[in-house]
Amino acid sequence: MPFIQKLNTSPTISFLLNGHGLGSTYWNEVIRILRNIIPVYDKVNSAISLGRDNQFRTEGIIKSVFPGNKVLDAGSGYGNMSKLVLENVSKDVTIHFYDPIPEMLKNISSNFKGYDFNYCLCSGVFEKIPFKSESFDAVICGYSIRDSIDLEQAFEEIHRVLKDDGRFLIVDLGKPDNFLLRALVTIYLKYFLVILAYLTAGRKGLPFRTLYGTYLRWPKNNVLKQLLSKRFSKVDFKKKLLGGAIIVVAYK
Repeated sequence: MPFIQKLNTSPTISFLLNGHGLGSTYWNEVIRILRNIIPVYDKVNSAISLGRDNQFRTEGIIKSVFPGNKVLDAGSGYGNMSKLVLENVSKDVTIHFYDPIPEMLKNISSNFKGYDFNYCLCSGVFEKIPFKSESFDAVICGYSIRDSIDLEQAFEEIHRVLKDDGRFLIVDLGKPDNFLLRALVTIYLKYFLVILAYLTAGRKGLPFRTLYGTYLRWPKNNVLKQLLSKRFSKVDFKKKLLGGAIIVVAYK
């Protein structure tokens, strides 16, 4: 099947935060740090999730992506979510890799050598997705939607670009509703995450401490479900690791 390649780069965009999300100032800082950890990003991310990141990704993917689908991999990074789509669902899909960091997208072609499927590259933010309404059968976000500038605006845009009966998959950190469980996850992310990142990637892994800041701005699990339920007709919300990890499929 032919490859479709397109790369649009977007300048830094400022938004007024109207709810949950990182806000423009902190978002710019997070993006700067992510650019600096590109070489060790996948390795450290796997260690932080105790080696279960792909397991959680796959569990969500088989529920939300089907052969023949047109898929938006939003916050795609190197394309780990999409690679699992090809390996566990079908190569008969069209994937649009979409990420705010063009340097991430430049690794897609080498990361997918030997995979025969249609794809497109595009750079931008969740809050301003440059595609027509009702364009996609599925939007998949693996450990990425947490880094949105304005979470509610991001949800609105994702809902817009989904076709009727489309699916929105979130695989990410969870913030438990229970105070004690939330405290355990918070301690892990604040202290042990940095140790794991350092053991995995040395000093290059230390910037991953920024992950704790994104977690602080991330809504609790029940609040996240409520935000999704405002726009989506059904929300299947699965909690893993005591609620510290989530697999969510929201249906338009």
